[in-house]
Amino acid sequence: MVARRTGGTPSPWRNWAGNVTARPARVVAPTSTAEVVDAVRSAVDAGLPVKAVGTGHSFTATAATDGLLIRPERLTGVHALDTAAGTVTVAAGTSLKRLNATLAAHGLSLANMGDIMEQTAAGATSTGTHGTGRSSASLSAQLTALELVTADGEVLHCSATENPDVFASARVGLGALGVVTALTFTVEPEFLLTAREEPMTFDQVTEDFEQLVTENEHFEFYWFPHTGNCLTKRNNRSAGPLAPAGRISAWVEDELLSNGLFQAACAVGRAVPATIPGIAQVSSRALSARTYTDIPYKVFTSPRRVRFVECEYALPRAAAIEALRELRAMIERTGARVSFPVEVRTAPADDIPLSTASGRDTAYLAVHMYRGTPHEAYFSAAERIMTAHGGRPHWGKLHSRDAEYLSGVYPRFAEFTAVRDRLDPHRTFGNAYLRRVLGD
Repeated sequence: MVARRTGGTPSPWRNWAGNVTARPARVVAPTSTAEVVDAVRSAVDAGLPVKAVGTGHSFTATAATDGLLIRPERLTGVHALDTAAGTVTVAAGTSLKRLNATLAAHGLSLANMGDIMEQTAAGATSTGTHGTGRSSASLSAQLTALELVTADGEVLHCSATENPDVFASARVGLGALGVVTALTFTVEPEFLLTAREEPMTFDQVTEDFEQLVTENEHFEFYWFPHTGNCLTKRNNRSAGPLAPAGRISAWVEDELLSNGLFQAACAVGRAVPATIPGIAQVSSRALSARTYTDIPYKVFTSPRRVRFVECEYALPRAAAIEALRELRAMIERTGARVSFPVEVRTAPADDIPLSTASGRDTAYLAVHMYRGTPHEAYFSAAERIMTAHGGRPHWGKLHSRDAEYLSGVYPRFAEFTAVRDRLDPHRTFGNAYLRRVLGD
């Protein structure tokens, strides 16, 4: 079977937020690793750079190319599910939504995940997608093996025992080492999570942050700028019984308030920025306390229909609250008008060279702006605060850092670039974003 290739001039590719556009010379949609190999070799022979793309939920141009664009929609499916070993192997283009549904059908689950599941498995892991957790880490840290097509068309099988140096780096590989074609995740028997969502004041949550993180398996909170209000969420394993959020209350909270009315409020704020503080006061009080118990992916994830752009930094956990207070002071001092809440999550240290949690217990501070609203000044000011605390930007979210800065905050940065130099010396998988963040 031959990879489907577009005829004529390919249409431009755009990411989910609409802030990145690519105009590739060629587009293919392979169905197998063999077809990926053929596509890469053909592009190399033609002198074209190569990038594989996921669903476009990154805000950076990490997957943009003017060469060959490899699309994910036909490279999908579950290759193997080993209940005894506690592993599942999927094709790289498989969506997290499909992966979660398949696991649930077999009474299995990932240990942790982010808050959306639209991304492809390879796209999510390659950019370091994470949720929040006291001891359970990112999706990339849950990988036990992966398959990688390199610039010379070789297929590498990578794990802790097979090509271990490549495996170590490729778990968060930014698409810089090759095309990931399959991934193996560790899974466990399905469990129940009880979610407790509760409003809390900014002063209380910042004062009790360490206690809240320590006492809960998964803790996160959202602070609403221009207010002293936060919404907290605590997810902990439960013996049950299953008690999902009621259909009406879930629709009100997740669709009406978090998506429908919130989008309308953001649109008003974009048109008339002076209304944002007042809207924030109302929005921060609209979401009420609720408790429900369900299988993991139905608790960890929620719909995100309001389009935005985002900047997120990983900080040493001990610096998170100081940085958040500085962010609040900056917003008040500069008169910035911010309609989106600031999200705070945590992760344990892991051993992946370019993971944002590499080698240190981490807290994440994420700032957002509604799509179409000027964000540059706010994000730049936030970055100055984060970098003063040794922050590491999320690879898939907007930032202005370069290789000189990043090599100073990632102790194993040179380990990654050495693997890149060996696997892709001619930068077949390079682009402008990777030149900036990795050097060339």
